[in-house]
Amino acid sequence: MEEIIKVSDLKKYYGDVKAVDGISFEVFKGEVLAILGPNGAGKTTTVEILEGLRKADSGRIYFFGKEVKRIDEKIKERIGVQLQNTSFLENLTVKETLNFFGGLYQRRLPTSQLIEMVSLQEKAKSLVKNLSGGQLQRLALATALVNDPEIIFLDEPTTGLDPQARILIWDNILKLKNSGKTIILTTHYMEEAEKLADRVIIIDHGKIIAKGTVEELIRLINRESFIEFSVSTSNHAEFFKVFPELRKVENNNRYVLSTNNVEKTLMELLEKAKEMGIEIDNVVIRRANLEDVFLSLTGHSLRD
Repeated sequence: MEEIIKVSDLKKYYGDVKAVDGISFEVFKGEVLAILGPNGAGKTTTVEILEGLRKADSGRIYFFGKEVKRIDEKIKERIGVQLQNTSFLENLTVKETLNFFGGLYQRRLPTSQLIEMVSLQEKAKSLVKNLSGGQLQRLALATALVNDPEIIFLDEPTTGLDPQARILIWDNILKLKNSGKTIILTTHYMEEAEKLADRVIIIDHGKIIAKGTVEELIRLINRESFIEFSVSTSNHAEFFKVFPELRKVENNNRYVLSTNNVEKTLMELLEKAKEMGIEIDNVVIRRANLEDVFLSLTGHSLRD
């Protein structure tokens, strides 16, 4: 696979805060690379350095096989950026907004094509101030595509959206992937990374703690399945003695237990609950996911 971006020992500190603390990774042409981690992990700082919005304290960056000291106009002509928050002129229409952004580049896609790509045909003449949150995010995605970029940076593109709007953005990203675009996606949504990414980098406190495909990362924790369930009482301390891997996942008496033998573990769980007079309810059996990987590696939840 062709290496299109390479980052080596990248660092960015703010006083005592190590926002990016010596991370190294590569991005291959035509893949979706998800940078996954909780808020404040260093995801946005990393991509803003690659976008030329921040300057690294140290480290090496390579674009298209060449080391770059600065993200200059030549590189910016070949990349597209969707920020976490994009401010538009509210009294411009969707069409006028894309025409404006398109005028900033030497190479540009037709505005009508961009509007169709993000399914905003019915809103082409609508003022920006009258768009919904999901429509604004799709407009932001369209502005990142005006120059037909080879590399697209998407920083938390679905934060704050309802499930339906999120799925529409996911569909747009998958279409871009299928068209051969290289996409760097930052997110703290585990399901987003699982749905979209060819490879995942997990970052916490400015450091990469794991990277690979979803399946490779899940194999790190050596657990095939998880049993989630609710209990009827808060008096269940004995459960932790019998099942040392039991952990609480929410604040409403819901728990999860990892296992490589679902049938055996579930029988033991139900028998022990019966002995202790504890009622188990809402049992869900699921495969391991990236949230489990993150918790195993860091000791805290991805959303913390």
